[in-house]
Amino acid sequence: MTKRMFSTACAAVILSVLTGCATTADNPKDPYEGFNRAMFTVNEGIDVVVKPVAQGYDAAAPLPVKAGVGNFFGNIYDVWTAFNNFLQGKGGQGLSDVGRVLVNTTIGIGGVFDVASEMGLEKHTEDFGQTLGKWGVDDGPYFYWPLIGPRTTRDTFGWMVDSYADPVWRIDDVPLRNTLATVRFVDLRASLLPTDKIVDQAAFDKYNYIRDAYLQNRRSEINDGKAPIQGRDDTECKQSRCY
Repeated sequence: MTKRMFSTACAAVILSVLTGCATTADNPKDPYEGFNRAMFTVNEGIDVVVKPVAQGYDAAAPLPVKAGVGNFFGNIYDVWTAFNNFLQGKGGQGLSDVGRVLVNTTIGIGGVFDVASEMGLEKHTEDFGQTLGKWGVDDGPYFYWPLIGPRTTRDTFGWMVDSYADPVWRIDDVPLRNTLATVRFVDLRASLLPTDKIVDQAAFDKYNYIRDAYLQNRRSEINDGKAPIQGRDDTECKQSRCY
């Protein structure tokens, strides 16, 4: 499934460039707005199916269960966050992330409980797109992809590396692997349910709102929150996939 998504992403980028699907856009970072709006519409169609599933999960699962699921997958991602912090030269944060993994995997029973945060080990979130940004790689044109949502060109390839390194996709047991991937996806979508109403009410043009929020938030993340954020507070767009 991952390889297929890689191929689709690469093919779509190449196709969009070769076919000249650029349109006159208000944002120079979004030269392929026509293509992106089409993909945004596709994603909205997919969400007609995904959102009710996430709503059902959110309503049926007790809060401790949802917290445990989020903590479990967050603990897995802390390993990759630590690696990216080291690549970015942030050794202190990297060591802290390693400490989080050790504490939560052992005392936290496989990461189900976030004991590390209670001990003062701050949680960080770093991906390979941020690492490329730290290395000076330009973000490039903006793209909107089905399922994975908004990405710059740099972050699209960063996401491919993130996915390749994801231990969930390396599980040989196919049913287990697909179950974990599905649960993680539904849990992520459920965590974004509170933002739906905010975005719908705040956005005259939902596509523009999500694009601008994503680009501003990524700029802030790559600069560790030091870059000035102009306009609104985009706390609703902290996840890599925004609605």
